Amino acid sequence: MEVNHDKENQQYIMEVDGENATVDYTLKDGKMYLEYSEVPFNIRGQGIGKILVEKTFEKLTEEGYEAVAVCGYIKSVARDSEKWNPIIG
Repeated sequence: MEVNHDKENQQYIMEVDGENATVDYTLKDGKMYLEYSEVPFNIRGQGIGKILVEKTFEKLTEEGYEAVAVCGYIKSVARDSEKWNPIIG
């Protein structure tokens, strides 16, 4: 599964079984604020949300962004990871 960056709509998108799971963000003062993650109802319960968020973290750091987790779920994924906790604010 791959995450694509839709800069125009300020989203990271991962297609799963023909559905789009997304992370929405806003840019402010050079930082990316990760505001919301969504997994379509019919593909929930498979761990897709965590995969989506971790792949979003990988992509945005590759692209050189600093990020701040606003969404509670995104915060919990960052907080629970030794890799992402020091990187995602």
